[in-house]
Amino acid sequence: MSLLFKHPLIAHHPDQLTVKWAQQVVNQHDKRTNVKQVKIISVDIGTTTRIRLQVSHNGPNSLPKQWFIKIPSLSWRARVITALPRLLHTEARFYNELADSTPTTKPKVLAANSFLARGSTLVLHNISEQGAIPGLPSDTLTIEQAQQMIELLASLHARFWNKTHNNAKYNWLAGPVRKLEDHLGTALAVPLMKRGLNKAGNLVPTALHTPAIQYAHQRRRAMRFLAQGTQTIVHHDCHPGNLFWHNNKPGLLDWQMVRMGEGISDIAYFLATSLEPATRKANEIQLINHYTKTLAKKGIKNIHSDQILQRYRAHLIYPLEAMLVTLAVGDMMDLEANHLLIKRAAAAVKDNNTFAELTL
Repeated sequence: MSLLFKHPLIAHHPDQLTVKWAQQVVNQHDKRTNVKQVKIISVDIGTTTRIRLQVSHNGPNSLPKQWFIKIPSLSWRARVITALPRLLHTEARFYNELADSTPTTKPKVLAANSFLARGSTLVLHNISEQGAIPGLPSDTLTIEQAQQMIELLASLHARFWNKTHNNAKYNWLAGPVRKLEDHLGTALAVPLMKRGLNKAGNLVPTALHTPAIQYAHQRRRAMRFLAQGTQTIVHHDCHPGNLFWHNNKPGLLDWQMVRMGEGISDIAYFLATSLEPATRKANEIQLINHYTKTLAKKGIKNIHSDQILQRYRAHLIYPLEAMLVTLAVGDMMDLEANHLLIKRAAAAVKDNNTFAELTL
């Protein structure tokens, strides 16, 4: 019995990615093209199930033959934590409504379908077919690469800087789904923080354990504090595994966490997870200044360096929390990479005295 429900493009399992299914995707672009064969190249299960599919067809070169498909996670743990906030639905909506106006390099979309109670399926060009190199969560970036990523993030933030407030076009980025995610995060903060710290062991310095748990108890207050800055559209998950490189230039993958937020939060997440701690510590002020200068070149002025550094230090709590929650839930990221990013994020929090900046 088919599980595709009433919409032929919604898939729930790799076995449903048949020739007939692929033909429905192709028909949205060129009905003269016939799909001859499909072959699953790889299946990766994390927060979503990510499938690389080889598609043989007789269509034009504009139709790729390597597809990257995202369906809900086959891991029950990951599915439970991502289903209610509808993360894949958010990414599908991003590609349908926002991607074209976002000044960042990103994969091209073939289909983005999401229906309440039926699920979501996202079909993208496989960036490898165009010669791009996807990042890994365990990658360590150079300072030059970090500067390039900061320029890309500054372009994204400047494009929507202070333009999302009371704009109906962007309401969904702070709507019921995002609010539900925040409520769930607050409700589960303490048990997940305790479990994450316990599983992380000495990856997180002992001196950070008590303030981390205190933060979890006061997470709602902390989130209000972290939402006080000028709002823009943020990626909210820019660790090395969500980047790709094409002709030595960066692009962003995985937009399921996209939302309204403070731009410096993306910079904090990126620097805390992408650089070795010693490199980050020696260069972070220079890199934050590079961010403000890039914003200024794009017309965003009157940003005070002391204030934005203070906000950066406070926002470093989120990458640490996110990586500890990832570890606590399990089945959401390669364990070795998860450990590495926890260690990096914990070092950033310690070096920047983040809990003091949160003024809880």
